[in-house]
Amino acid sequence: MAAKGREKEPVDEVHQTQIMCEVIRKELRTQKLYTHYHVNPNRKGYTITRKPMSWHDNIEEPADAKFLNIIHYAAQGPKKKYSEPQTESQEIGWDSDPLVSVLTPHPGAIHPGAKW
Repeated sequence: MAAKGREKEPVDEVHQTQIMCEVIRKELRTQKLYTHYHVNPNRKGYTITRKPMSWHDNIEEPADAKFLNIIHYAAQGPKKKYSEPQTESQEIGWDSDPLVSVLTPHPGAIHPGAKW
């Protein structure tokens, strides 16, 4: 509460300018100018939207085999892609196959009180 009674010190413009210059120097030191741009080769897309009623835009194009292989591989489940779990979360339920086959269960195991 004692801070309310004190008056604010006037702003020192020289000190504020020095702080601003230091901030700008730090920004310029870490800034990286990136001028090498390229198109993602794995993404097949168009930069201009098509017109829905145009006949020449709706012509079927042949499917790219490499692109289709990438899409099908990405759509597979993790058990088909990898031989072992890749994350801790995948370890739970990775071996979900039953340890004992249940082909012909014993009748007493289903209803123990029933007489057969």
